Amino acid sequence: MIRDPLNWTPPQRPDAPEISGKYVAIVPWNSALHGPSLWHSFGQAKTNELLYHFGWPSMERWEDLSATIDGFNQSGAFITCVFTDKDNGNAIGMASYMSIIQEHGRVEVGAVAYGEGLRNSPAATEAHYLLARHVFDDLGYRRYEWKLNNTNEASHKAARRLGFTFEGVFRQHQVMTYGNRDTAWYSMLDNEWPRVKKAFEAWLAPSNFDENGNQKVGLVKLREAI
Repeated sequence: MIRDPLNWTPPQRPDAPEISGKYVAIVPWNSALHGPSLWHSFGQAKTNELLYHFGWPSMERWEDLSATIDGFNQSGAFITCVFTDKDNGNAIGMASYMSIIQEHGRVEVGAVAYGEGLRNSPAATEAHYLLARHVFDDLGYRRYEWKLNNTNEASHKAARRLGFTFEGVFRQHQVMTYGNRDTAWYSMLDNEWPRVKKAFEAWLAPSNFDENGNQKVGLVKLREAI
């Protein structure tokens, strides 16, 4: 048997970092502080529609949203990172580190949701750049995963745009509140990250936006050119 041991040390468990970017700040989840503003940003009762693919219980008020997120964090399943407005500190989105397997250097980013004003903005892209940079550069993970309900076309599009590679579909993977879930798997590897990172930074540069705030070159094209 041929052995090819890795010159690698398992990383520490991810934390919810406090990072301030150009467009957005990331902070650890705080139930009382972020629950009300996320609920408002998600459209209050429309939160259930926005988070449909999560398969979470139906929610009627911000306390229900907070209790659900608290449960995942207290169990250790989630490490929730909140995206906040740099001007007023309001919570406008979230994502969680999850499916953490330190001994293999694997971590997933999931439960991603954008509030009003964050969708299709430079801040949303920057938030994912900051989360990935923390995983690869600060912690040294080997594999960064993105999983989704295979019917969620918006999530497929986001994964591809952000630089994740499609790996396949686990059919009849889970039974959710909405029924069957076929789970699509995407990943980003540590040896792919330098190219992905360079494209992120080129896209986020002020020079890539015109006087109206519109991008000059898309993220995918920038990555393809590297």
